[in-house]
Amino acid sequence: MEMQMGTVAWVFLLIFTSVFLPSSLALTLDGMTLLEIKSTLNDTKNVLSNWQALAESPCAWTGITCHPGEQRVREINLPYMQLGGIISPSIGKLSRLQRLALHQNGLHGIIPSEITNCTELRALYLRANYFQGGIPSNIGNLSFLNILDLSSNLLKGAIPSTIGGLSHLQVLNLSTNFFSGEIPDIGVLSKFGSNSFIGNSGLCGRQVQKPCRTSLGFPVVLPHTESDEAVAPTKRSSRYMKGVIIGAMSLMGLALVVILSFLWIRLLSKKERAVRKYTEVKKQVDPEASTKLITFHGDMPYTSSEIIEKLESLDEDDVVGSGGFGTVYRMVMNDCGTFAVKRIDRSREGCDQVFERELEILGSIKHINLVNLRGYCRLPSSRLLIYDYLALGSLDDLLHEDTEQVLNWSDRLKIALGSSRGLAYLHHECCPKIVHRDIKSSNILLDENMEPHISDFGLAKLLVDEDAHVTTVVAGTFGYLAPEYLQSGRATEKSDVYSFGVLMLELITGKRPTDPSFVKRGLNVVGWMNTLLKENRLEDVVDKRCTDVDVGSLEVMLEVAARCTDANADDRPSMNQVLQILEQEVMSPCPSEFYESHSDHS
Repeated sequence: MEMQMGTVAWVFLLIFTSVFLPSSLALTLDGMTLLEIKSTLNDTKNVLSNWQALAESPCAWTGITCHPGEQRVREINLPYMQLGGIISPSIGKLSRLQRLALHQNGLHGIIPSEITNCTELRALYLRANYFQGGIPSNIGNLSFLNILDLSSNLLKGAIPSTIGGLSHLQVLNLSTNFFSGEIPDIGVLSKFGSNSFIGNSGLCGRQVQKPCRTSLGFPVVLPHTESDEAVAPTKRSSRYMKGVIIGAMSLMGLALVVILSFLWIRLLSKKERAVRKYTEVKKQVDPEASTKLITFHGDMPYTSSEIIEKLESLDEDDVVGSGGFGTVYRMVMNDCGTFAVKRIDRSREGCDQVFERELEILGSIKHINLVNLRGYCRLPSSRLLIYDYLALGSLDDLLHEDTEQVLNWSDRLKIALGSSRGLAYLHHECCPKIVHRDIKSSNILLDENMEPHISDFGLAKLLVDEDAHVTTVVAGTFGYLAPEYLQSGRATEKSDVYSFGVLMLELITGKRPTDPSFVKRGLNVVGWMNTLLKENRLEDVVDKRCTDVDVGSLEVMLEVAARCTDANADDRPSMNQVLQILEQEVMSPCPSEFYESHSDHS
C-alpha cells in the first residue's frame, strides 16, 4: 500500500511539473526517463539525491554526462555505489546513450532487452552484480559497441550468436557466470580467447579449447545431407529398403559396441583412480618418494600419468625464463597444448612455506587479468606450478627487447586497463586482501589478443590484519618500489599502487624505471616525468616509437600515473579508484581518434 501511494505521488509530481511549471523549467524527456530508472533502484547511500523532478536539466546530476551543447544523456556512470534493485526497461528510451557503467553494485533481475534500443551504446559495464537470465538475443542491434563486460553475475543460457556481428567490439568479458552450450565461432566471437569466457564450466567450443559433445559423450558432428535428395520418390524398391534397414541395424550395433567399450573404459579408469589414490596416500607417508598432482577446477584434459611424464622430461631446452622463485619452462603436450611450468627453487630459505601460501592463494582465484594456475605437482626432486602459457611473453620483452613489434597507443591503453583490473581484484575482491609487492613489466604477461595477465604471486602476502593492512618482508624490484616501502619495509596496497604508477609511466615513455638517460641525472622515471611536465615538454615524455598517441587519453594517463606515484602514500588513489578513472576517462568509447566513429553518430 505504501509503495502504491509513493508511486501515485511520484506520478502526480511529474504531471504537476509538466503542466504548471514554465516550459523553460520543464525537465527534459531524458531527465524524466532517468527518474523512471531511479524509481526501480534501491539507493542505500542516497547518492541519487539530486535526481529531482523539479530540476531544469539532468546534466548536473550525479553520474550523468550529457552531449556537449545538448540536453541528451551520453553517459551514466554509477559504479561502486551500492545500488540495489533492477534496471528499468525505460533505459531503452535513452536513444543517445553511449556508456552505461553500473558495475560493482548489488543490482539483480534480468538485463532488459530494451537496452538494445540504445543503438549508440559503445560501452556496457554490468560486471559484479547479481543479474540473472540470459544476454538479450537482439544485442546485435548495438552495432557500435566497443566494450561488453557482464562478468561475475548469475547469467545463464547460451551466448547469442548476434554478438559475432558486433564488428567494433574490442573488449568482451563474460567470465564467472553460468553460461552453457557451444560458443559461436563467428564474426568477432572468433577472435576472443578463453579468458573472455573463464569460469563458465558449461561452455564448450574452440575458444575455450573444449570440444562439445552429445549426451552420449560423442563429438557433435552432424552428417552432411545432400539438398538434391530432399525429395524422395514415393515408392522405393524392396532392395533399397532392405539396404536401409541393414545399414541402420549396423549403425545401431556399432553404436552399442562403442557405448559398451566406453563404459568398460570408465569402469577401468575408476578402479585405476582408486588404486592411484591409495598409492598417493602411501607415497605421502614417505616424504622422500612423494609424488602428488593436483589440478584446479578440473580443467586440464589430460591424465595424471601424461602430465607427470611431461613434467619429468623438462630440461634446459625447454627453459623460457626465470621467475622470482625459480626457473620457468615451456611444456608442450602431445596434442600441442602448451603450458608454462615454474620449478620452485628449493635452495631458497623458507621456499616451501612461500610455495604453500602461493598455492593456497592461486588455487582459489580465477580472473581474466591474472595468470591462470592450472595445477601443482610435487615430485621427489622438485615442486612445480603449472600455468597457462601466454604466447606474447612479458610486457618487458615487448617494450624493451622486441625491435620488430612496436606497441601502438590503443594496445598500451588496453594493457594499462587490464592490469589495473587484475590488481584491483587482488586488493578489493579477494578475501583476505592480497598485496602483490612486485608489480613490474616483466610480471605482466600478454596473450595473443594483447590482454594483460598479472603473474608471479610468489611474493604476495595475505592481509589478515584488517587494521594494519601491512606486511613487513622487503621484496620487489628497484625502480618500482614506493619510497615508504624502501624505508620501512612495510608493504601495503598503496605501495602496489605506486608500482602500478611506475608501470604506467613505462607504458607511456617506453623506458625502464632505471633508464640510464635519467638515472645519471640522479632521477628515476617519476622524477624525470615531473621535470619534463614542469617544463611543459609533453612531447618528450611519450615513447618516440609510438606515433598514434591520443592527446586526451595521454593527459589522463599522466595524471593517473602522477597520483599513483605521489610521495605521500595517503594521497594515492586506491586501485578501485584507478580502475574507475581509466574505464571512464580513457576507455570510454566516445567519438575520438582512439575509437572508430561514424560522422552520423558523433
